[in-house]
Amino acid sequence: MERQPDAATPRTMTVWAQHRYGGPDVVAAEHAAVPSPERAEVLLKVRATGLNAADARLLRGDPLLIRLFFGLRRPKHAVRGMDVAGTVVALGSEVRDLALGDEVVGELSGGGLAPYAVAPAARLVPRPRTVAPEAAAALPMAGGTAWQALHLAAAPEGSRVLVIGAGGGVGTFTVQLAAHRGLEVWALAGARALDLVTSLGAARAFDYAAVQPGSPELPADSFDAVFDIAGTAPLRALQRLVRRGGRVVLVTGHGGRVLGPIGRILRGALLSIGSSRGIRPLSATAKPDVLRELLDLVAEGAVRPVVERTYPRDSARDALAHVDGGHTLGKVVVVAD
Repeated sequence: MERQPDAATPRTMTVWAQHRYGGPDVVAAEHAAVPSPERAEVLLKVRATGLNAADARLLRGDPLLIRLFFGLRRPKHAVRGMDVAGTVVALGSEVRDLALGDEVVGELSGGGLAPYAVAPAARLVPRPRTVAPEAAAALPMAGGTAWQALHLAAAPEGSRVLVIGAGGGVGTFTVQLAAHRGLEVWALAGARALDLVTSLGAARAFDYAAVQPGSPELPADSFDAVFDIAGTAPLRALQRLVRRGGRVVLVTGHGGRVLGPIGRILRGALLSIGSSRGIRPLSATAKPDVLRELLDLVAEGAVRPVVERTYPRDSARDALAHVDGGHTLGKVVVVAD
């Protein structure tokens, strides 16, 4: 049985929901019941919600392949927002490691663009007092993806790596974490992000409008790992950049309307056969232990979430539109009104 929520918790709330796939215009404010946690869940009073490119993809149901998992005709979870920092206000009967009033962070299945959201207790970690809610909410998906990409690359200290798409959420974390681990970081990013990625630890940064894999500025056999976050460069060009024994890590990728990056992943697998320069797709998942370490790094000042802009919750649709536009510098975070 659920342990009772704080007496101040209302029965209803206003959420930003979508009941069909499409652009930000399909999202509207509507009244909904405040959910109750199941046995292994907690109810959070949401303080901040970080938005990701994945929210925009789920908004549009693009590529069509994801609808097999998230809803064929409409999204199973009507409320976007997966990265949440909040306060525990109710607990399911089986929750033992959290208490009412705890400040936590985690990656949920959705529901963050609302005043209250339920979350599996196992996915949540404590938020250090020195880490603000909006900074913490920027971490789970983007920071976790960057961490797992570096793990997959397995580049030893002193290696030179290239981050393509360094100015976005995943990119800014990849640059910082790589530099923190003693790697020499080169970066490709948009012109307005070049000073930023340099300040985050990139030894060299290039405007992707002028420099691409295959350009003289990026010689062949120069990198121990390449992180392809932009997902647009030819795979053979990426493969030529790495030294023997090096790896290309496909963090994301563009593709067809139906299968999305699947074709690119398959081509990468074929190019890796018999090659000493492997192409490895990343399938990042929520890892609370990684999030805990990321929060510690932020608390220590070793990593800083780059938040381009915060929006109040009553402007959540505008925040989604900003992310849907595809040119976010770092992260966008929605905060409680």
